[in-house]
Amino acid sequence: MTAILVTGSTGTLGQALVPRLATAGHEVRAFSRRPRPPSAPAQAWATGDLRANTGLDEALAGIEVVVHCASAQRGDQAAAQNLIAAARRAGAPHLVYISIVGVDRVPVGYYGAKLAVERLIEDSGLPWTILRATQFHELILRGCELLARPPVMLIPGGTSFQPVAAAEVAGRLACLAGQPPAARVPDLGGPQVRGTRDLAHSYLKASGRHRRVLPVRLPGRAFAGFRGGGHLAPEHATGIVTFDEFLAERFPPGRSR
Repeated sequence: MTAILVTGSTGTLGQALVPRLATAGHEVRAFSRRPRPPSAPAQAWATGDLRANTGLDEALAGIEVVVHCASAQRGDQAAAQNLIAAARRAGAPHLVYISIVGVDRVPVGYYGAKLAVERLIEDSGLPWTILRATQFHELILRGCELLARPPVMLIPGGTSFQPVAAAEVAGRLACLAGQPPAARVPDLGGPQVRGTRDLAHSYLKASGRHRRVLPVRLPGRAFAGFRGGGHLAPEHATGIVTFDEFLAERFPPGRSR
């Protein structure tokens, strides 16, 4: 049994990871800004804030592995620096980090921050493992829901995605957390590379919505990077659950829409 701390434990990935680690027999402690829920034992929850640098020393007490899933549009580097400093004080646990395929190829600010965190971890002196994954099904769904609000669904033209199930990424992270540090491991991609028009039509069909889908070629280096496929990993299409299968679970037949 290994004592494991999970940052970002209440996010999409964290919620899938924590029970997997517990089922595997590990002693899991969730780290979140939220107060401990009544159902969680005191030793299984630590409240704190990575960016504000609060609660970390208490959370890391006795921890052997940290799986760093917490992420935000801003402040990721400061959060990682605080976590690394606290981990050094706590005896240098194995730090497992989830990153994104293409952070070194697509010039998006959020991707640049993720790459900077990777570099901080590599230079931290801590034992480390980094896994990059493609976009979660949940992220593609949220994007479709947002874009489908107007009568015409405008989508990025000439762009594809390779969505993967968050549960499958959680399963891979759970395995890595129970193994020795492995540095950068092979990327984890979804089973299919699909164009944005195709993904949009799958969403509309599953959700029962009716929209005209209009691809738009967006300017800028970031969208050029996406059109070039810098965020894809077709050579690592090891995921199993397709986007259509994910949608079928979210929008089962007969459900009120």
